[in-house]
Amino acid sequence: MAVSVSIFILAYTGNLKIIILMATMTPWYLYLIRTADNALYTGITTDVARRYKQHQTGKGAKALRGKGELTLAFAAQVGDRSLALRIEYRIKQLTKRQKECLVTERETFEALLASLQTPTLKSD
Repeated sequence: MAVSVSIFILAYTGNLKIIILMATMTPWYLYLIRTADNALYTGITTDVARRYKQHQTGKGAKALRGKGELTLAFAAQVGDRSLALRIEYRIKQLTKRQKECLVTERETFEALLASLQTPTLKSD
């Protein structure tokens, strides 16, 4: 997980330093790319524009090389890397028709995302 840390020294009195560490997590995004033959490729990244450009120039996933014109069909911020991996896995299990619903109906994606964010309780 990419984390940037900022250190601030608030006060310095003798041997006492008051230090605050602020950590910010890099947001992760889920994206779907449509190929020339209308297939949908699912991936995750911290920078959609950079990753899309990599795919377009043949420097991304091998699955997209030689697939003709690529268009970005969908992108959404999903949270941290762990959640991004879970939702990517879940979407890759969907049928083409279900993936098309995610692209055209934002509520469908939001519901899927919410279901993966909600912790499940295990009964003993």
